[in-house]
Amino acid sequence: MPQTSALMTVMIAAVRKAGRALARDFGEVENLQVSKKGPGDFVTAADMRAEKILFEELSKARPGYGFLMEERGAVEGSDKTHRWIVDPLDGTLNFMHGQPHFAISVALEREGELVAGVVYDVVKNELFQAEKGRAAFCNERRLRVASRTKLVESVVATGIPWAGRPGHGPYLNELSRVMNAVAGVRRYGAASLDLAWVAAGRFDAFWERGLKPWDIAAGVVILREAGGFAQEIDGGDFMQTGAVVAGNERLLPALVTTLRG
Repeated sequence: MPQTSALMTVMIAAVRKAGRALARDFGEVENLQVSKKGPGDFVTAADMRAEKILFEELSKARPGYGFLMEERGAVEGSDKTHRWIVDPLDGTLNFMHGQPHFAISVALEREGELVAGVVYDVVKNELFQAEKGRAAFCNERRLRVASRTKLVESVVATGIPWAGRPGHGPYLNELSRVMNAVAGVRRYGAASLDLAWVAAGRFDAFWERGLKPWDIAAGVVILREAGGFAQEIDGGDFMQTGAVVAGNERLLPALVTTLRG
């Protein structure tokens, strides 16, 4: 069972409060699916409501900390050493279509280093949490990455570029190489949960390009504290490029080699 620090108490309280608002809004999405206008504007409003709650709760608990948020962007704080990295609704398209797979993601960066993360799966009420050096947990259960050592036995998660995004051709080449090397590929549509599920051993590995820092930050903390590893696909800084690959110490290099062809 996790020893909940003051910092983690703050983060958990914020995501649970925002989660209650998202859960209420998600209950309305099914009704909107059949309307002529569709749920798009409503989901944008739900996203903004959740972000406002997170901004207010975290600001109140830790005055002066900066923010990097999906909707508001960068918000400078008086404390230049701490920054929250927040995605109020990861898996927006799932949410919009009434699919119960989306999350709130909150990480804390201290002097440029990721030190704490929470990923909250609202519908399943699974709260993934980790602080640097304090292990990773889902609710009360300690997390460990899967111990598989062979790609051919592994299930690997990914994200697919959508319409209007670059990289479709190179992605299909990567996908083809990975499909030929693994037991299965899954695309669930929420990168923060993909990383948390690698931490929990549900996926063996994960890769995606074109992500934003708020998609990655919290999940990476949880993954690392569960004994996993993450790196940039081509060797740079994934927080800058958004190209991340994750897995245990045996599968990660094998997947990188496969991706690079």
